[in-house]
Amino acid sequence: MKNILGSIREGIAHLFNLPDGYEVALGNGGASLLWDAIPFCLVEDQAKASTFGQFSSKAASAIDKNPFVSSPIVTKLEPGAAALPTSEEGVDTYLYPHNETSTGAMLPVKRVGGDEALTVVDGTSSAGAVAYDPAEADVYYFSPQKAFAADGGLWLAVLSPAAVSRIEHLTAERWVPDILNLNLALTNSRQNQTLNTPALATLHLLHAQLEWMMQQGGLSAMDARTKESSSLIYDWAERTEWAHPFVDESVRSQVVVTVDVDLPAGEISRICRESGIVDIDSYRGLGRNQLRIATFPATDPGEVRALLESLTWVGQQLSTN
Repeated sequence: MKNILGSIREGIAHLFNLPDGYEVALGNGGASLLWDAIPFCLVEDQAKASTFGQFSSKAASAIDKNPFVSSPIVTKLEPGAAALPTSEEGVDTYLYPHNETSTGAMLPVKRVGGDEALTVVDGTSSAGAVAYDPAEADVYYFSPQKAFAADGGLWLAVLSPAAVSRIEHLTAERWVPDILNLNLALTNSRQNQTLNTPALATLHLLHAQLEWMMQQGGLSAMDARTKESSSLIYDWAERTEWAHPFVDESVRSQVVVTVDVDLPAGEISRICRESGIVDIDSYRGLGRNQLRIATFPATDPGEVRALLESLTWVGQQLSTN
């Protein structure tokens, strides 16, 4: 287990081309565990979050419930929109998602605030699929069930020296449950182990995907691959009478594509499912008549083309009935 954990940490560092001093930590619980760990281990007192969907709002909600810190300043945008948080005096931690999985909106990874503030980015559905500059974030965290084609239940975080310093400082002066203690997780990670036993199958899947990514050309190749697949869907939606891209072009995701449809989306999904085409339903909490299609690296662009041919056929049948 220690060998494969060490190889995964080295692989992540190589894939992301991490700057000197940046470290890779990991532990059990999935990226959602980080939402509860952030206010304990990263927020000095005042955080500011940009929320524009189901998952970005959960990180802000966890900070609001934590007794050690002030309630966060939250900039809430409507689903389909996206914007980085703006710099504000007194804020020591800025949070936002690289990609909002529920709506298909994506932001660039950019540092916010002054030298003393941390930039914390949820990269769960973008890590390994979208190129970014690691120096633009202090914490870039994710779990491996999206672009890394593994199972959930594990979290990984790329930490800057400033983030490590903040973690060490806060966990020394606050009570932190062991499972949420990022300093304890980092100490274990440096020894290529975790606080409690991880799922070995998940580690092997993640390790295999990392090797495949590097063989294909690394992060730049994965970025190009997801851009190709997502562009195929957006172009199809633009020229299809009954389909329309949901998100404005300036913030459209290249890994989660949402398409509003004029035909009944539930009926489209039902017909597709009968032929083995699954997981194209909209996010349940969004409540829109739309399709949501993942274009992670493991999906070949040729499969996306086949899906679009099938959707075109289904649309023709529904339109003539």
